Parts: sequence; C-alpha cells; structure tokens
Amino acid sequence: MSREPDAGSVMAGTLGGPRPKRNAERSKRAILDAALKEFSEFGHDGARIDSIARRAGVSKPLLYAHFGDKSALYAAALRAAYVQIRQAEQELNLQAFGPEESIRELVRFTLNHFREKPWFISMLNTENLRGGTTIRQISDAAEIQSPLIELLRSTLAAGIADGMFRDDVDPVDIYITIASLCYFPISNRHTLRAVFDIPLDDAWIDRHAVEIGELVIRYVRKDASDD
Repeated sequence: MSREPDAGSVMAGTLGGPRPKRNAERSKRAILDAALKEFSEFGHDGARIDSIARRAGVSKPLLYAHFGDKSALYAAALRAAYVQIRQAEQELNLQAFGPEESIRELVRFTLNHFREKPWFISMLNTENLRGGTTIRQISDAAEIQSPLIELLRSTLAAGIADGMFRDDVDPVDIYITIASLCYFPISNRHTLRAVFDIPLDDAWIDRHAVEIGELVIRYVRKDASDD
C-alpha cells in the first residue's frame, strides 16, 4: 500500500524544495553569459551593469546579490572564460588518440574555440590591456590550467616513449605556441582581411588548423638523425 506524502514533502515539492537552488544556478549562468558578451564588446570600463542585467533577464538587485559589484562580476566572467575552455578540452578525451593525433586534435579544438567564442579572445585582450590586474587576483587561476598542462605532459611523454618526440619539450611552451598560432588569425581577422585580402572563412580556418597542427608536430617530432 502506497504511503501518502506528508504535508512537509508536498510543500517542499510545490513551494520550494530544490527549485530555488536550480533557479539561482540558472540565473548565475545567465548573468555570466551576459557578462562575457558585454565585457568582450565594451571592455571593463565600457560595460554596463544595466545592460548585463537586461541581457540576462534578471534584476540589478539579483545580479548584485549573486556577484557583488562590477569588478567582482568581471572577475567571475574572466574566470568562467578559462573554466569553459579547460572543461571543453577535457571532453575531447585526447587520451584515446596517439600522441601526434592528440596534438592535432588540440590544435583543431583551440582554433575552433577561438572562432566560435570570440568573446574569449576579447576577454583576454581586455585583461591584458588592464595589465593582468584581475587574473592575478583569481586564486585558483593556475589550478584551472593544470589539467591541460598535465594532459600535454602525458601526451609528450607517450610520444617520447614511442620514440616519436624529443625529450626536451616543455608542455607549457607547447601550449603557448598552439594558442599563439590559433589566436592571431582570429584576433586580427578584420585587419588581416583588409591588408592581405584573405577570406578567413571557414574553409581557410579549417586549412589553417591542419597547417598549425603540422607545424607543432614537426617541432616536437624527434629528428631521425638523432637515433
């Protein structure tokens, strides 16, 4: 015989229960998404809390309650930008590929992330123009990056063990190289189109991803003369 739910459980399910927490998390995500767009378009100084609240579909008091003032929201958005790219990299499951293909996949992902989420590059540009003031205040910034570096470290180690890669390559250096090569054509797409009359369309970017992957592989690959 089924037991009738007590009044407390009914009230929790209809008047609250987990719903407020879910709503709060949804509001926070909406605010962060809106903040990323606003800060990437107008920078730290030009961004407006009114506009962010309007984009997110929330009230200003709710925004302040979740994140505090504008600088605190900017810091949260900047952190979210890094968290998103690092989480997406983990979902690539690069461990399932061989060493060379893992690096090629990471290159493809990085260039596509920059292309599909241009606010990421804009946020980095804004923070660098501000002298990196906020990123130095994010206490777990290094920890957010560490899974990627460990992944690259293990990929390089596998390539060394297989006799494919040199043994003097630093994973941080490799990522900086990959990010640099992927960053430039996206961050400078407007000037590159104007100055060099190149399309920078999807076909050009896809081809460029293959070429960057080949460049990086040739850099880490062990020269046959070393054997």
